[in-house]
Amino acid sequence: MHKNTLAFVIVAAIGGFVAGFWLANSINRSAGTTTTSTAPAANSGATTASPETELTDAEIKAKIAEADQSPGNLSFQRDLGISLYRYAAMKQNPELLGDAVRILERADSLKKDDFDILVALGNAHFDIGFFKKDVASFQRARDIYAKALAVRPGEPDVSTDLGISYFVQEPPDLDKAAAELERVSKGNPKHERSLQFLVQVYAKQKKVPQAEAAFAKLKAINPSSSALTELTAMISSAGGTAK
Repeated sequence: MHKNTLAFVIVAAIGGFVAGFWLANSINRSAGTTTTSTAPAANSGATTASPETELTDAEIKAKIAEADQSPGNLSFQRDLGISLYRYAAMKQNPELLGDAVRILERADSLKKDDFDILVALGNAHFDIGFFKKDVASFQRARDIYAKALAVRPGEPDVSTDLGISYFVQEPPDLDKAAAELERVSKGNPKHERSLQFLVQVYAKQKKVPQAEAAFAKLKAINPSSSALTELTAMISSAGGTAK
């Protein structure tokens, strides 16, 4: 993997990184109160936790225990599971991701076909696969993304994450990654994140003309994209010239 691919993934790919106030808000509410939990766009940048958003292990464990004591409370399982995933992803904590998976799976068992639950659950498995280099977790993420896409067909951020999962697994499946990302880009020509990763996949495949074409589309959409410098270097390493 290119030395800065990790940065691309964390900032642009592994959906839903937000500040810890999501979980803090859950901790400050009763089990019967619904928190705002609609997942933001998956290409939201990672945010840095401030001291006010740091949570102690005791606070987190207490809230997880509260969820375990109220297994039939859908809104609580849903909101805490999504919030816990986001906090664990921000902190890059695989153990906490495991707790988020368990709670989200419980929420999914209470309400099938909830898009936000499915996306958070898929993302959690994706992150576990990424941090632990576990191909089985990536496949689980893809299976769950498929269920989410059955609820919202063609949703570009989820479809992009599905494609990225093939790119960042070890070993990567570049052909499948390219096929998925090409499908997203074709259906959503101005979707920047799919183009960013499509450039990377093409560069890895040494498909220089395709990489340069995808790069040109991205640059036309957003000439000030922070990804352009690194993508230029990737294309150059593959033997091409990004313009």
